[in-house]
This record gives sequence, structure tokens and C-alpha cells, in this order.
Amino acid sequence: MLFLQMSSPLHSQNRLRDHGIELGVLRPGTHNAITDVPGVSVGHTTLIEDVDTSGGNAETTGGPAGSPSGHTTIRSGVTAILPHGGNIFQEKVPAAIHIGNGFGKLAGYSQVEELGNIETPIILTNTLSVPSAMDALISYTLGLPGNEEVRSVNAVVGETNDGYLNDIRGRHITEAHVLEAIENARGGAVAEGNVGAGTGTMAFGYKGGIGTSSRVLPERFNGYTVGVLVQSNFGGVLTLNGRNLAKALNRVPRNYRYDTDGSCMMVVFTDAPLDARNLKRLAKRCMLGLARTGGIASNGSGDYVIAVSTAESNRIPHTPEGMVAEVPTVSNDFMSPLFLAAIEATEEAIWNSLFAAETLDGRDGHRAEALPVAKVLELVRE
Repeated sequence: MLFLQMSSPLHSQNRLRDHGIELGVLRPGTHNAITDVPGVSVGHTTLIEDVDTSGGNAETTGGPAGSPSGHTTIRSGVTAILPHGGNIFQEKVPAAIHIGNGFGKLAGYSQVEELGNIETPIILTNTLSVPSAMDALISYTLGLPGNEEVRSVNAVVGETNDGYLNDIRGRHITEAHVLEAIENARGGAVAEGNVGAGTGTMAFGYKGGIGTSSRVLPERFNGYTVGVLVQSNFGGVLTLNGRNLAKALNRVPRNYRYDTDGSCMMVVFTDAPLDARNLKRLAKRCMLGLARTGGIASNGSGDYVIAVSTAESNRIPHTPEGMVAEVPTVSNDFMSPLFLAAIEATEEAIWNSLFAAETLDGRDGHRAEALPVAKVLELVRE
């Protein structure tokens, strides 16, 4: 079976700020992306393919025998986020995970909660591909030079369900696709919209996807950077800069079981030296950014935030040199600017995922329409 593995071009004029709309009061970083945090890289593998399965079998379709329609529609992918370019298992990073609403399948949570660190790249994909992604992260970690004696790996994998557009039951994401996303990871501008783990997602009834944004603190707060990347696949009452757009766009939820359900994975990185406790506090604020877009963390939504500090001074060696670790950490009294940065970057990342996404046809004739950007701009400018 042939897959199209696409790395979406970085189109111009497909982000919120390209149209003169600014959210919040803090300024974004150079790329307005999670990669503005020094050392952070992002990679995607995008699968968009229609496969003839008439008379097919599991060997040719990558899953169950051919669908009743005679073909399989694949609209899915993988996104990898790396906190630094070294051996993450040997140089772990402080981390925390906050569960806004737990209807999801995030892997690796309990060890992060217990030890306060992450030892693999973070992978985002679809719900039924979490096991494949875990296998890939284990293979990747065991294969790194210096890890020859490793016998335990805590793979961190987040997901949302892209089953409206994608043949999710076919489980087409393979270990190779995950490893390719890790290999593709780069700094700089980040592809958004219908790419990677956002290929088949929906948000507020429109095409969702990958989005990212960043904020840089003023120099009096050491100029730390906070970057957020989201996989938007949820619903609610669409709101921009406090303006309720849902009524004007005829997107008011009519059924609070389905119209608002979904999930949102949020990954927040900062170069501020934070311990796991304050990273947990930082992660909680990302839910406020989601709320500012109109998300409600519904019963059927898996809303998770993974927070990481990339500060070199706070890396955690797999084999410590001594019994006591002495690392700097931001004091509680100075956390508020970081909280604000996380809220603003999350809100804008979600909007960037919507602005960048394009109309996409999926399985069983389903179509996800792109956000009507011109109409949104008209409503906001009124």
C-alpha cells in the first residue's frame, strides 16, 4: 500500500496575525511557534491516501479486510516534539501533565506524575495508533548510542480521535511513520493545519489541525519564552477576542453530546527553569487559553496539557553524579507572567490551527469545511 507522506508547505497569510489580529499583550517570538523555545524541534508525517480495498485483505490494507465501500480513506499522521537535540533518555527534562478532562488515551502519564520528568520525544497521533507510537518511541530510545543497557522506557504519546475523516479502525500509522516524524523534526517555522497529527481533526465544526504560538516575557522577567503546540479536535462556542462568533456563523451547538465533544492535546514548553510542581501549575493555565476560544472541556473530550522546561541547568541525568541535586527554579511569586504567556499562546495556537487548516474530504463522504476566514475577519472587525 502506498501512502502520501506530506510535509505541508508554510503558506503565507494563513495565521491569525497575518490578518492583523493580535491576541493578548505579550509579544510572540521570532516564529510565533513552540520552536522559539531554544533547542525545541517539531516534525510531522502526514498520511493522505485513498486505497482500493475491493477484494483486499489485511496484508494490503494495513488493517481489517476491505471496507464495505471498496476503498479505505486515510487522513491521519504523526507529530513529534523534541525538547532538545541530545539523548533525551540520558538527559531527561522536568515535566508535568495536567488532565483538563480525562476522556483520552495519553500514554506515559503515571511515571511523569511520579518522577516529574520526560525521557522521550513527545508524540501526537490518533487514538488507535497510540500503541504503534509507543513501540516506535521504545525502538527509537533503545537504538540511541549510550542506551545499550536500557531496559525501561516511559514513552509519552498523546492523541485525539480523527475517525470522522479517517479510517481509524484500519490503524494505518506504523512505527516507521513515527520514526520519520522524529527524523523530520526541525527548529524554525512549523507547518500547521492539515499536517501530522492534525491531518484528520475537527474543531468547532470546522477543519482543525496543528497550531502553534509563543510568547516572550519582558526583560525584567528574564525574557523567558513560552511556546505552545496544539492538536485541535474539540468543540464549544467559537469565540475570538471575547466576541461570540458561533451565532453569526450558525455554529451554536445543538446537541451537547456530539457538537462539543472531541479532544485537544496541548504541549507547552519554556526555557524558564521550572520544577515539576510549577510546570503542573503552568499546564493548568493552558486550559484557560482553550476556554478563551470557546472550548468547554465536554464530557467526551480528552483535554491534556504536557508541560516541559528545557532549561539546560535543570536537565536530569539518567545517572546522577551525587545524592543531592541542586538546580535553580523560578520562585512562586514570579510565575504569573509565565501563566499569562501560556494562556495567550494556547489561545492563539488554537486559532492558528483553524486559520491554517484547509477543507478536506474524508471517509464515507464526510467533509470538513475550512473556517470561513473572510467572514470571521468581517465579524471581528465590526
